[in-house]
Amino acid sequence: MPSSTVETVFDAPRDIVYRLFTERESVSPHLPINVKLIKQGDPATGVGAQHLLGLGKVGVTEEIIALVPGERMEYKIVKGAPVKRHVGTITFADTSEGGTRVVYTMDSEPSLPLPAPVLEFGLRQLTNQLISGVRKALK
Repeated sequence: MPSSTVETVFDAPRDIVYRLFTERESVSPHLPINVKLIKQGDPATGVGAQHLLGLGKVGVTEEIIALVPGERMEYKIVKGAPVKRHVGTITFADTSEGGTRVVYTMDSEPSLPLPAPVLEFGLRQLTNQLISGVRKALK
């Protein structure tokens, strides 16, 4: 199954970086696509929240499947992409300089026959766009 992992460091406290990634719509103004909350998650855990990423009503729907406050977020694509399975995992850790290390991994099993290197390149591009949006939101 094709996979892509991107590691980066943000010069910001972990709680702020975590919030920007988990409250997906908060970075929407800084992305080339719109991110909209379309279903609230569990009030206590946030699990089950769904976000539409795209333009208008066309896009991909992600559902949060696990949240460990300040440490980890996992989501899966539930609609709108030609995949049998797609899971994203984002982990957060403090750096010794007071920043936040983020490790963003996407695992995807396409439903169309795509060469793994092509899909991995596409996954890296998506990850880097989201990371760029968070960087812009921090300014």
